[in-house]
Amino acid sequence: MSAPQSIGFPRMKVEAGEKRVFLPEFIQFIANLGVKVYIEEGYGSRSGYSFADYKRASMNVFMCSREEAFQKDVSLILRSPRPEEFQLVKSGTILISMLHYPTRPKRIARLIDLGINSISLDSIADDNNLRMVENMKSVAWNGLEAAFDWLEKEWPGLVRPDKQPINVLILGTGMVGKHAIEAATKLGNVERNNDHIASNGPGAVAVSIGRNIASNPSTMKTLIGQADILVDATQRRNASKPVVPNDWIAWLPRHAVIVDLAVDPYTLDANPPVVRGIEGIPQGGLDQYVFPADDPKWDSLVPQSIPSKNRRTAVTCYSWPGVHPEACMMHYAQQLSPFMKVLFTKGYDGLSLEGDYFERALYRATLKAWMNEADADPKVIREAD
Repeated sequence: MSAPQSIGFPRMKVEAGEKRVFLPEFIQFIANLGVKVYIEEGYGSRSGYSFADYKRASMNVFMCSREEAFQKDVSLILRSPRPEEFQLVKSGTILISMLHYPTRPKRIARLIDLGINSISLDSIADDNNLRMVENMKSVAWNGLEAAFDWLEKEWPGLVRPDKQPINVLILGTGMVGKHAIEAATKLGNVERNNDHIASNGPGAVAVSIGRNIASNPSTMKTLIGQADILVDATQRRNASKPVVPNDWIAWLPRHAVIVDLAVDPYTLDANPPVVRGIEGIPQGGLDQYVFPADDPKWDSLVPQSIPSKNRRTAVTCYSWPGVHPEACMMHYAQQLSPFMKVLFTKGYDGLSLEGDYFERALYRATLKAWMNEADADPKVIREAD
């Protein structure tokens, strides 16, 4: 296959609160590569951008329909299209999105069946297996900011009744967990933390643990019982089992807040099924990411087969970086720019592990690389659908 000549940018329409779009500077960057850029009508309008902002008199930027945006040589949309929208993607199109191969077997089957040449943004990794298109810092900070915002409603100035530091228990010590430590000790917001220090506030203590502690119920009962905020920043080896069973939530103090940074879905019809890291909590989004324990939406958002008797206020968002959309998209554009140069030079089929640093990383994110690495038969994946 020759190098792609066109790219489409469909709007993200999963939630009304989703305002993230690639900014005009990134669109111009791609247009200046000599690629014809097609953006869906209305792209960026919820953030105050017009088509003129994107075009800027460029001969390579055009307006198009949603269907057309999915049918160019490349289609780039940050969040994965909804299941029914994969039908809009033309066979052979290079779909670039957050596709989450490890926990979406049904999505993989759909991509294969439709002949889509996908590149999963969350699978772009360097030679040391470190993600290169990520916003882990925003995931941690935005989630902890929401948690401290809620806790401050009960404790003005974030001062506990006993004047002791706030206790934050963080499950997971990977990239998100490391950022969560800093965010927790700074009360989820640097400005708020500075005010807290100036008023001689008691502060917060963050305790971070890994698998060797999280699998020990006796130790966990003690730690969870002391937590004002419980954070799930885990990356599980087995997504079919929770890290915190619902029974353990009863150990949390009544005022405690659960912070979901892992945001794995409930995909119970997959084989094996995928469940949430903290059992029985809902999955939120940009329209609502705070769920008090008495919110009736728990009953509609948590599958009936999942234990959900024990509840505490949960802050959970499918797309934490989207809470601050413009900063998020500036971040992604900086990370994606070198990969766009590679893709529009090499094409999908030209990518290989024999290329340069960025080409190798981009190849690892292709569906064909995922299938080779997993050594999986496509028929087996279809049977799991």
